[in-house]
Amino acid sequence: MSDATLWWILTALAVGAELLTGTFYLLMVALGLAAGAVAAHLGATQTTQMIAAALMGGGAVALFYRLRPTPPHHLPAHADADVNLDIGQTLHIAHWATDLHTHAAYRGAQWAVEYIATEHAPTPPSPGLHRIREVVGSTLRVEKV
Repeated sequence: MSDATLWWILTALAVGAELLTGTFYLLMVALGLAAGAVAAHLGATQTTQMIAAALMGGGAVALFYRLRPTPPHHLPAHADADVNLDIGQTLHIAHWATDLHTHAAYRGAQWAVEYIATEHAPTPPSPGLHRIREVVGSTLRVEKV
């Protein structure tokens, strides 16, 4: 069996493994193996074929690792709308019992509500529509809409 045939078989195995696992980086390794096959077709020595495969495969992995999108900054679970679907919902506060705390009906139950002051809506809070920013236990932390 020729060197090129062996490289192409290894390339096919790497692509097949990628299809089974969904690991994108195996495609980059397959590119390196294909580069080794091309080097074999061009008559390069086995050492040169391996160097070509390593440079192409390793370079492709490094390049795509560097260019991959960065994951979004994750909030703590009590403030992450992907974890808690109440985050971002609104509720009506009729009156505030103390400066920053009250109770309000939300989703058919009474919840403790705590006001979060922002630069656009400083304290003291006023009655009206508020948006839930965090859920800490049974307390809704809200801001003025």
